[in-house]
Amino acid sequence: MQAMDAKQVEELVSKIMQQMSEGSRPSTATAAVFGSGDQSKLGAGGNEPFDKVYGIMDYTGKKLGSPFPRINKILQRIFDTERYVDDERAMLATQAYKMYDGDPQIIKQAKILAHVLENVKIAIHDDELLVGEIAAPCRASSIFPEFSYNWIVDEMKNHPWPKRVNDKFELTDEAERNLLSIAEYWKGKTIEEYVLNLLSDEETKGSCVGAKPVFHPNLFFYGGVGHIIPRYQVILGIGYGGLKNKIIDCMTKLDLTVPENLEKREFYVAQLIVLTGVKNYYMRYANLAREMAAKETDSKRKQELLTIADNCEWVSENPPRNFYEAIQLYYMATSIILIESNGQGVSYGRFDQVLYPFYEKDMKEGKTNKEFVGELIENLYLKIFEQMRLRDHATSELNTELGIGGPLLLVGGCDAEGNDATNDLTYLALEAHSHTQTPDPWFAVRWSENSPWEYKVKVINSICVGTGQPKIFNDEGIIPNCLNAGRTLAESRDYAVVGCVEIDSGGLEYGEHDAAYFSMPKVFELAINDGRCIDCTPACSRFAKCAGAGGSLGPKTGSLANFKSIEEVKKAYEIQMEYWVEKMVTFINACEIAHARLKPLPYASLLIEDCIANGKDVTAGGARYNFTGPQGIGVGTVADSLCTIKQLIFEGKKITGAELLKALQNNWKGYEALYTLINSDKVHHFGNDDDYADVLARYATDVYCNEVDKYKNTRGGIYHPGIYSVSANVGIGRVQGATPDGRLAQEAVSNCVGPVHTVVGCHDVKGPTAMAKSAAKLDHIRAGNGTLLNVRFSPACVSGETGRDNFIHYVDDYFQRKGLHCQFNIVNRATLRDAQAHPENYPTLLVRVAGYSAYFTKLSRELQDDLIGRNEYDSFD
Repeated sequence: MQAMDAKQVEELVSKIMQQMSEGSRPSTATAAVFGSGDQSKLGAGGNEPFDKVYGIMDYTGKKLGSPFPRINKILQRIFDTERYVDDERAMLATQAYKMYDGDPQIIKQAKILAHVLENVKIAIHDDELLVGEIAAPCRASSIFPEFSYNWIVDEMKNHPWPKRVNDKFELTDEAERNLLSIAEYWKGKTIEEYVLNLLSDEETKGSCVGAKPVFHPNLFFYGGVGHIIPRYQVILGIGYGGLKNKIIDCMTKLDLTVPENLEKREFYVAQLIVLTGVKNYYMRYANLAREMAAKETDSKRKQELLTIADNCEWVSENPPRNFYEAIQLYYMATSIILIESNGQGVSYGRFDQVLYPFYEKDMKEGKTNKEFVGELIENLYLKIFEQMRLRDHATSELNTELGIGGPLLLVGGCDAEGNDATNDLTYLALEAHSHTQTPDPWFAVRWSENSPWEYKVKVINSICVGTGQPKIFNDEGIIPNCLNAGRTLAESRDYAVVGCVEIDSGGLEYGEHDAAYFSMPKVFELAINDGRCIDCTPACSRFAKCAGAGGSLGPKTGSLANFKSIEEVKKAYEIQMEYWVEKMVTFINACEIAHARLKPLPYASLLIEDCIANGKDVTAGGARYNFTGPQGIGVGTVADSLCTIKQLIFEGKKITGAELLKALQNNWKGYEALYTLINSDKVHHFGNDDDYADVLARYATDVYCNEVDKYKNTRGGIYHPGIYSVSANVGIGRVQGATPDGRLAQEAVSNCVGPVHTVVGCHDVKGPTAMAKSAAKLDHIRAGNGTLLNVRFSPACVSGETGRDNFIHYVDDYFQRKGLHCQFNIVNRATLRDAQAHPENYPTLLVRVAGYSAYFTKLSRELQDDLIGRNEYDSFD
């Protein structure tokens, strides 16, 4: 069969779209209009005769609002809007699944997305200059039944969202009836069920499906593909029309006598279907804006609406011509990824780099000014902030107030030649964050030895506003990390970050970051107790489904009661690690297979480089780079447990292994003196620049990395490990018995690459510099999926120029030691305790939880306690 020409391609897609049009129902409500807006200082034209000089501002200790009235009004509207579950996307998707059930899977997915885009309600709110939603209104969460639906039904019946203590979502009676009405259809059709059908009970026993999980692949088991960044350089450079031309060009070159080229044609046809739906979606906003403008009586708002209409119509097919069009496309192109799939961590890449050419051109031509650009940036932040995602009740207790989850926006760093690339947009983005002070987007900066001093000052001042943001990433550590993973030097210098701390090539890869949380303390627990849980009983009354009840959950590796040396302990740990990493990889691979077979992503594949050239979906390995990144959790807990055993059993002969096991099995009851000793500075602890402990911490993480590094994923790429926990250290601790580091049963394990803190105190006692030196001794280069360091300083410690400068030098020192990342809370323990006792007095107190910031008073009690328990430093010594 000969290749198709361009005309034949167009005719084929036109025929398919006509069939879709004939088979689908028209939207019953294409628009929701939210009234007219009041005028603000600057309109959509942005042409004022003055231009404020944006310098370095000392925000320390101050609560700022935006200088733009419209931004403050939009923010108040968002705060005043209750969160709720919206059923529309679920109902539209279910309708489309039924309509296109007989189509090839990728064609079906394209038609489903187009159906949603062409029928979901849309809105343009008062005052906003950027438009677009995620198939759900402001502060509402869509439902994606195709990934997992059993938990949705269970929650509606047994854990109603409106009755939650944390992460409450309202649900109307009608929406509940609608969602329950489709439950029967989704039985046996979801990603979750497909994965479980691929795996045996033996392969799932250590997962979130089991009762005492060693690993948690929840994000990709219950949800969609995320933790990706679009290749903004392409979509902003050639627009959707340019992508369409690339696809048609590839299709016309296919020799259809080659079998795999028939699959490629399906892929291309799916993408062309999606592009038609995307154009229609943009045009719906353009038409709505014009309808609203026709009714608008305020001349300023009328012009704003007409400009919004022109912007949406133009970028529906063409590359943007100015900054305003570019930031509209930047936002909406990303939002559609969240309509196609509900993956967490869909991020915004290097904001100041990808949008700077448009800003520079407009400024040179006198078409805009910094005030209007700043106003647009703040509008962008609030559009991201209004997005929501529903999570199950257990996850919400431990990851409270995540919002949409992981929308990281990055500024700073170098260019492809290694030169500092800080520019006006870098500073404007920092200032916009200090004005809006919202937890979303997850704001981050790159930092290097070549970063300007003024930039570092601006970053530190922004942190000192007290939002826990931005988090800071080290060019000198991460660029070698990227090279180690096989990226080119230019690509490595252009790295971006997704979600919490995960390193990404910015539209060149699908990294499946956050593929699983892996509990190193649980592995260690099984290692010292012959593969059994410390609190194991034959009945296992707490966990009825536990596969190891009364027996070994993992391989039999001996007991601490019989080990003769620390080397035997290490050997048992290594055997358990090998066993459980293999089980984790098997589970993750099953998730990858399920996504590729059931939920290909033709739209996301438009925006990830090389998918079009390869004729292959992103879930099937179409990206240039394909990684899978599970993260190890609890390094401090394992390190201090090894210290206890090595020092007190094998060297000091203070106790026997049998005695320590007995103490753990009794949760330290009757062993209070031993518990006190282990939690004192008489025992070596990680986090004190103490090589005795730090070498063991390095060993504990190296064992994990060694095992993860062995494996390849289903997309032809490699596994690479990370060392961070986000807030999963609290959840992992919940299902774990007492540990030899002096931790009680069900208490949180150590977070990220930080030291242990138990209910009786913190194990790091020599200050923040010693703590950072310990963290830097881990092998961060091998942790290709990222590492995370949490630090808390008192406000007094960082106040004034001296405090600010010491803060900068502290970051510089840690990064010179090749740490990859650090982030900070600037709040004292007394304030947190008072906020816990009197939440009504602290409604907007933002804190850095782990990879994200959240409002402290809306966190679960466990998370609040974990934050309060972390060490607070009053000096940099």
